[in-house]
Amino acid sequence: MNIWAAADPVPQIGEHALLILLTQIAVLIGVATILGKVANRFGLPSIVGELSAGIVMGPSILGSISPDVENWLFPAVAAQQNLLDAVGQIGILLLVGLSAAQLDTAFVRRRVGVVASVSAGAFLVPLGAGIAAGFLLPDTLIGEGTSNVTFAVLIGTALSASAVPVIAKTLLEMGLLHRNVGQLTLASGTVVDAAAWLMLSVVSAMATVGVRAGKIVWTIASLVLLVAAALLLLRPLVKVVLDRAEKHSDQRTTIATVVVVILGCAAATQALHLEAILGAFVAGVVVGQNRAALLAPLRTVVMTVFAPLFLATAGLRVDLSVLADPRVLLAGVGVLAVATASKFVGSYAGARVVGLPRLESVALGAGLNARGAVEIVIAMVGLRLGVFGAEAYAVIVFVAVVTSVMAPPILRWSMSRVDHTTEEEQRAQLHEKWETAPGRE
Repeated sequence: MNIWAAADPVPQIGEHALLILLTQIAVLIGVATILGKVANRFGLPSIVGELSAGIVMGPSILGSISPDVENWLFPAVAAQQNLLDAVGQIGILLLVGLSAAQLDTAFVRRRVGVVASVSAGAFLVPLGAGIAAGFLLPDTLIGEGTSNVTFAVLIGTALSASAVPVIAKTLLEMGLLHRNVGQLTLASGTVVDAAAWLMLSVVSAMATVGVRAGKIVWTIASLVLLVAAALLLLRPLVKVVLDRAEKHSDQRTTIATVVVVILGCAAATQALHLEAILGAFVAGVVVGQNRAALLAPLRTVVMTVFAPLFLATAGLRVDLSVLADPRVLLAGVGVLAVATASKFVGSYAGARVVGLPRLESVALGAGLNARGAVEIVIAMVGLRLGVFGAEAYAVIVFVAVVTSVMAPPILRWSMSRVDHTTEEEQRAQLHEKWETAPGRE
């Protein structure tokens, strides 16, 4: 008797589904790479082109030019879409983990007051402005049977978010992660996103079973316990393994260990009903800064394959055709203006209150304005819960993409006028292998 033979074996992925998946990945990576190079020619990071790749290949452009091709390549079948999303999710978790590994935790501890002030401003001001805007938007954007309050709070939640994956890739590509502003942006963005995910759980409860204080307290306590366990228990163990691997120049063990830690921590936060990206970030902090040489091959693959694929899939969800309706276009422009202004004002004010110079405060406001995939996920949850209608969903996704494209030019302008410090030069030496590894534009 074969004990490994299942009585009812699960069928493998279908031949046609596999064909579609492989074609999707090849096409999206190819188009994202080409458009990324085009963006570079205009002095923009490749992330701008990679986000645009999904718009080009999605319903906005390809769907308008050749709907039959678009429907074959990206069929509206949940199982098929989930396959592509799963591949992209793995890549973005690795990107966030590798970016967090470059976080100077000693610097962040010294500037914890700055991180707290910037995070508070970057979260609370857009949250309040978004809620106010939500009450002013047309009722046609609200999902059937949804209260104005629930709708407005979800708009505020969407506008309060930043996007650590987009921020991380932008900083890496522009060579700004070793700068003090880059470190503060990544740390503050993580705090803001954690708060946004918590707010999302509150809104989900408002739309379904009602808000329960006990659940919110448990969520916060779970996150604190996870971080403590990772830093106090997991970090020493990982350090021993990586130190031995680095001593013997064993790239395979190092890369495998880092991938296991990142995905394992991501799974842990997902099990706690928190966002997996938070776990990936904690894992990166656990890994630490001094693994650049051995992790360069992993970073190259993530930056050139997985991250562009993820960003392109985010762009696929944008259907700009709904903006042909003047009411929807007006709502989109209005929400974009509120989102951009409130995030910038909140971040800038939070930075200035604790004494950061003007240009560094501008750079923080620009970096944290990128909302990318996080806001798209919030929009998807709103659509699934029935809080958003199709038009409101399109408006939020439109804002997510535009703010992500806006951030790099302002970052480049402001940081080009900020002098390097001795501390940044020392940190740059630690990151040199990351900065010069293939995949950086």
